[in-house]
Amino acid sequence: MAQTEPLFIADAYLTQAQATVLGQTEEGGILVDRSVFYAAGGGQPGDTGWLDWDGGTLAVSDTIKSGRDGIALMPEAGAPLPPVGSVVHQRLDWGRRHRLMRMHTCLHLLSVVVPLPVSGGAIADGKGRLDFNMPDAPGDKEALQHSLQSLIDQNLVVSETWITDAELDANPGLVKTMSVVPPRGVGRIRLVRIGPQDAQIDLQPCGGTHVAATAEIGEIRIGKIEKKGRQNGRIYVHLSDGTF
Repeated sequence: MAQTEPLFIADAYLTQAQATVLGQTEEGGILVDRSVFYAAGGGQPGDTGWLDWDGGTLAVSDTIKSGRDGIALMPEAGAPLPPVGSVVHQRLDWGRRHRLMRMHTCLHLLSVVVPLPVSGGAIADGKGRLDFNMPDAPGDKEALQHSLQSLIDQNLVVSETWITDAELDANPGLVKTMSVVPPRGVGRIRLVRIGPQDAQIDLQPCGGTHVAATAEIGEIRIGKIEKKGRQNGRIYVHLSDGTF
């Protein structure tokens, strides 16, 4: 199986890189040996952008996982594909990715403001939502928005650390999201921390991309708050420059 180095893990701000084409998937995806494009997972959509090579160019319409360790770049319909073995230049749609990063970090903060088990969630371009295991949805939307914005405005540093499967088993409270199981089997699990290590406000397993500090999220707006069943409530969040 093809193995792809996920460049976005080491540097979420990397927007361009060269790669070698390893092959193609049955669905027409382009398998590469290293990727600046994040593959859809954990509620975060796959990245989009462009590929250039000697003699061609195409738009990447989505990025998905292929097997356990591969990443496939999905071309726009009908686009000519680069030959296997060729070197391609990856160009990320940075504006879209950055909005996804901002929202992903924002949703981590929302799980701090609403300290209840998370039963689901989704991230989109400029907006996102979390579902919580709660019998009653918050009634004061303005207070909720103020609390979330106050955390954002503290400009808390966002960093990562790594633990073993055994360490996660010993600390099950780190897993907030009931519907997403942290990836196992590679020997270590990535944790995303918000705030300094000696005064952190959040620490949870996550393989997604995040901003370096919370102020980068900018102004937000709490959207709809609605019931989704007897024990579940859904809260929508929008970026100030996103989709309302």
